[in-house]
Amino acid sequence: MIQISRYLHTAILVSDLEKAKFFYGTVLGLPQVDRSLKFSGLWYQIGDVQIHLIVHNGLSQTLPNEEKWGRNAHLALAVEDLNAAKAQLEQHGYPLQMSASGRSAAFTQDPDGNVIELTQV
Repeated sequence: MIQISRYLHTAILVSDLEKAKFFYGTVLGLPQVDRSLKFSGLWYQIGDVQIHLIVHNGLSQTLPNEEKWGRNAHLALAVEDLNAAKAQLEQHGYPLQMSASGRSAAFTQDPDGNVIELTQV
């Protein structure tokens, strides 16, 4: 049996590193960490877990479920104040969709259409 001891990171494909850096670093406020790899990308730290942005030229993504963003592949991040998070996203022109379940959660998309869930804890 495989014994997994902890979760390390999730890799997300992006087409424009500068736009992705603005979204993840400035809008979401995630702290960037050093990386020594030679290919184009950025790493961000959230507690003990990292998000790895990896540049993929010619990236083209579509949402299988355009009506309900939470029913697509997505990252879920905890926020202290969902209203403040929504205001920050709206201020920068990022799309928002509230959770259809009625939970205190909202979905947004990064510049490449990757879905991010923000849930108030």
